[in-house]
Amino acid sequence: MAEEHEGTQSGGVVEPVRRKAGGPAVSVPRGLGSANHAPRKKLILHMDLNNTILVSDTVTGQGTVAALDYFLTTVTWGKMSKHGKWEWLSDSASLYPPCSDASSYYSQFGRLPGFTSVAGRRFRGLLDEHLELLRWPQGIKEDRQLSVKGEDGQLYHWILPSFFQLIRDLAQEGREFAIVFRTFGTDLPRVLRAVSRAVKEGAHPLFPDLPELKLGVDMTPGKIRCSKREIVLSRAEDRVSTRDGQRGLYQYLSSVQGLGGFQDHFDWWATNSFSTRGGKPLWIDPFDQHVQHIFIDDNIRQNDEDTIVSPKVFLEPGGADTRTACTSELYDISLVQTDLLRAISDHSYFTQRVQICLENYESNLQNGTV
Repeated sequence: MAEEHEGTQSGGVVEPVRRKAGGPAVSVPRGLGSANHAPRKKLILHMDLNNTILVSDTVTGQGTVAALDYFLTTVTWGKMSKHGKWEWLSDSASLYPPCSDASSYYSQFGRLPGFTSVAGRRFRGLLDEHLELLRWPQGIKEDRQLSVKGEDGQLYHWILPSFFQLIRDLAQEGREFAIVFRTFGTDLPRVLRAVSRAVKEGAHPLFPDLPELKLGVDMTPGKIRCSKREIVLSRAEDRVSTRDGQRGLYQYLSSVQGLGGFQDHFDWWATNSFSTRGGKPLWIDPFDQHVQHIFIDDNIRQNDEDTIVSPKVFLEPGGADTRTACTSELYDISLVQTDLLRAISDHSYFTQRVQICLENYESNLQNGTV
């Protein structure tokens, strides 16, 4: 689907407005109760952890400050001059380059510890602003699972409040949904324990009413492993393989309830040069009138050679064959690239992104482009 992006400022981040070619810009409703989605489909939300709902990374050993500092290297843009000197092209952060020949600082130089104290000093204000927004509420006792102490000694939210706001919004709208955490890392067991404390015990100071939603949490982490021969999904006694057809994995993931998660296969992604060919598999059935899958991850890119999800779209109703779709084809339809700064600054961020996907999905189904 052809599209163009217009930038609007929001909390220091350039926020794109989704526009269908030749049509009006897609609006950003505040809720999920649009009358255009009846009967409502069950939503399966696949959500990454690090730099999506967590601002930390146990794989790289980054705490809150370092993880946010690193994220800024991926959303700040410049280019090399004719004389081999780096030139900044923007003083704001954006998921999208300001021009076709721009590069993110990260893509040009790789990881730089203390970015905003060295080469990226102009972005130090953004770092400080969003760290302040991440602070655990003053006067509230530290929670070993829901809060985390940063390298600077300050107490921060470990899981973004916008994630819990999404859960509350979905439930209050009466929508059937499930959340499937999808990560290459090792944080999944801890995330499941923390989420359980919030949704089962009401331990989160900003969302003490979550137990009223009566959501289940599957505390057993699953695994998804890929090879040239097959993709295998396993959790506890469950085991589903594409050797029996891809439809079985789609049906399994469509049937999950509550919250749970799977560790994806990082080595397979690395073997495939960190491209969509080895990414986290996502099955999409545009003919399914009852279920819709959406994947939210900060490493989703419109460049298929540098993206983290492998979308597999079924070719016919009830069929077993799929095609691998381009990321750009499903961007803001079934794939959401997390804007971490907005996810920090706006508690309704994930709710808004899901609503945009719902509207774009229905629109593209009607046009026959999904």
